[in-house]
Amino acid sequence: MLIEIAVLVEPKAAEVLDSIHNAQCLNYPKATGMLLCLLLDFGNHRLKIRRFVNGL
Repeated sequence: MLIEIAVLVEPKAAEVLDSIHNAQCLNYPKATGMLLCLLLDFGNHRLKIRRFVNGL
């Protein structure tokens, strides 16, 4: 999901986030040239947010 041509958002509903989920969110900004990707995990009772920044 792309928001305002500035932030990529990757929503997930997993009980446990694996390294593959992190790798996905790390690769999206590199592939698109965007600066920021947010990984949102809706799989637990609390929303977990991980922020990934492209180092360009």
